[in-house]
Amino acid sequence: MLRHVLFVCSQNRLRSPTAEQVFADWPGMESQSAGLGNDANTPVSPELLAWSDMIFVMEKAHRNKLAKKFKRYLNGKRVICLDIPDEYDFMDPILVQLLRQKVTGFLPRTLESQS
Repeated sequence: MLRHVLFVCSQNRLRSPTAEQVFADWPGMESQSAGLGNDANTPVSPELLAWSDMIFVMEKAHRNKLAKKFKRYLNGKRVICLDIPDEYDFMDPILVQLLRQKVTGFLPRTLESQS
C-alpha cells in the first residue's frame, strides 16, 4: 500500500521541502510538503490533508495551529511532531540527518531497510 506523507513547517521554504525531497524516492511512499504561514510557498489545504495518511510537523506550534485551523480535516490522521527548530537551510546536511533519524522510525518496517 502506498503511503501519503505530508511534511509541514511555517513557510514551506526550508524544512518541509527538504523533508519532501529526502523521502521523495522512499519505497512505498509519496511525500509532499506545505506551510502553515499565510505566505507559504504551498499552503496547507483541506485537499492536501485529505490526500495524506500521515502528517509530520516540525514544531509543537505547527501541530497546535494545524489542529486549530484544520480540525475537521484531521479525522483519524496521525500528526507527529519532529521538534526540529527553524535554524537550517534547505537541504542542510544536519537537517537531512535529523529528518532521517526522526522520521524513519514512523515508516512501515518493510520500508525502513531501504534507507
